[in-house]
Amino acid sequence: MENTNIPINSSMVETILKNNHIFNNIFLASKPQIIKALPKLNIVIVWLDILDIQSDINAKCLINRCFNIKSYIATIQGIYINLRVS
Repeated sequence: MENTNIPINSSMVETILKNNHIFNNIFLASKPQIIKALPKLNIVIVWLDILDIQSDINAKCLINRCFNIKSYIATIQGIYINLRVS
């Protein structure tokens, strides 16, 4: 977090998402996962598992969208996970 020694956690991320209008119709399937991208930089990756029962329509609308978190810009990128049962 900016100008503090408080690390970001999943509860903070959930609060940020709830306060941003682009996440109005988005429901999380699990808690956000936070990974520090580079040890010497203040860059993190936040993984969101979105519960989307409408053929991923809501999730697809988020891909490549940007939003502000205080003085930072966050970009949403999508990934494809192929879940197969062997």
